[in-house]
Amino acid sequence: MRFPRLLLCLGVWALCGSAKPTERKERVVREAPLSAREHDDAQSFDYDHDAFLGAEEAKSFDQLTPEESKERLGKIVGKIDEDGDGFVTVEELKAWIKFAQKRWIYEDVERQWKGHDLNEDGLVSWEEYKNATYGYIL
Repeated sequence: MRFPRLLLCLGVWALCGSAKPTERKERVVREAPLSAREHDDAQSFDYDHDAFLGAEEAKSFDQLTPEESKERLGKIVGKIDEDGDGFVTVEELKAWIKFAQKRWIYEDVERQWKGHDLNEDGLVSWEEYKNATYGYIL
């Protein structure tokens, strides 16, 4: 009687010890950052539009006619050309792309701040934060 129990315990122990844990899966699907995406200019200009204009501005450019798009890009080039020599250098272009990407972040932070600042005094108290984040649960 002891031998079958011992054999059963050893069998269960061996199965548990050799079981492979399941692979952990993320709940959220994360898209690769813009700069890591592969892109092909012959297929699509979406990568360049997003990097150059920012995601929101690129969406508005998609709705324009080619003539309107060229006109608006001409106005933007004046902003990119910091030294006013009529040419956009690599450094000026890099600075503009960083600005365009950061602009979205700052706008989103401002929107989030307004959503948490319930009494609109420019400050977010702990009570306002709890209410905006968790509702009236706490």
